[in-house]
Amino acid sequence: MLQLVLFAAIAAAGPVGPAWGGAGRVAGQVLGVILIGGGGLLSFRGVLDLRENLTVFPKPLPGASLVDTGAYDLVRHPIYGGLILGAAGWGLFMASPLALLLALCLAVFFDLKSRREELWLAEQFADYGAYRSRTRRMLPWVY
Repeated sequence: MLQLVLFAAIAAAGPVGPAWGGAGRVAGQVLGVILIGGGGLLSFRGVLDLRENLTVFPKPLPGASLVDTGAYDLVRHPIYGGLILGAAGWGLFMASPLALLLALCLAVFFDLKSRREELWLAEQFADYGAYRSRTRRMLPWVY
């Protein structure tokens, strides 16, 4: 529920501003579009790769299999990472410091949520530790 509130707040905060203009605004819009597109692609691919393992809850389904291919070969939580990138892209595109601050809050929320989720994943999948050691958490090549 909290993540839905954050999504709504980020969307609503976008038009608040803009706080900057000129060349910085144009650069922010270009980078914002790139982040929104890349984040959308990462999240969408994560959903497709999970297939029947997809659930709205962070706890894995009983009998699920560990997915470590596709987007999950890059990061352990591509849906979360893609949503963070998209939220940051929105803040940049709209030149909204408030939306960027809320995107940071979303990143902290997903980081905490993913830490709890990983405890459940480690309990359910014996090879999760090896998978965790070779992949980033949410952002390809970054985190």
